[in-house]
Amino acid sequence: MKALREELQRAAEDRSLEGLEGIPFPPVEGEHPSDGPAAGDDLVVLFEQRAAMHERDLGPDHPDTLLSRNNLAGACLQAGHLKRAVPLSERNLADSERLLGPDHPHTLTCRNNLAGAYEADGAPDRSIPLYERALAGRERVLGPAELLTLVCRDNLARAHELTGHPTRAVPLHERTLADRERVLGADHPDTLLSRSNLAHAHHETGNAARSAALFAQVLADSERSLGPDHPATPHVRKLLAHVQGG
Repeated sequence: MKALREELQRAAEDRSLEGLEGIPFPPVEGEHPSDGPAAGDDLVVLFEQRAAMHERDLGPDHPDTLLSRNNLAGACLQAGHLKRAVPLSERNLADSERLLGPDHPHTLTCRNNLAGAYEADGAPDRSIPLYERALAGRERVLGPAELLTLVCRDNLARAHELTGHPTRAVPLHERTLADRERVLGADHPDTLLSRSNLAHAHHETGNAARSAALFAQVLADSERSLGPDHPATPHVRKLLAHVQGG
């Protein structure tokens, strides 16, 4: 599933460049493929310089400084520097809550990103209450079907799967899939990702028939909308064969 997620996220980013709304990096939201360790380290250096410049010129509590520091934490996370990413993310959330308030959109992003840092650091149980608070805040402040809200709901569902509770993930994936179909359309890569996530969650609960039916639909949609030679399509085909094979 990880390889499929990465390919569909790349496809979604490519689609956003063609004029559809997308989720920019940074801030980090969920899983994002990187271009390798060197590129990740280059981003770390870039955002270190920006954060230092903003802190020097604007002060440690200026909104631009907070944003730069959040970007630095995201770059550290993508580069695999978890020992830096976690404390940076913790500081970012504390500063944002103090300066902007608990329901400011930047604070909600910092809360989601700290949850992601805990998850990446091997502690998805610590991420769940943060994802839950971030999701509730985004539903209230941004709306239940806003794209960042849907990403956060996806993150919460994945954390439940990682902690061994796929039955809790299923209704979250179902709602996200319905919202993405309505907002983005049935053939958008993010919609294909949501259907794949739901198929995987059903497989984890032991519902092989439902999982196979969903993966078969994803395969048909991927072949039609992305093409049979798109990198995501073979991954879907392998997952479908795995589920059908028991």
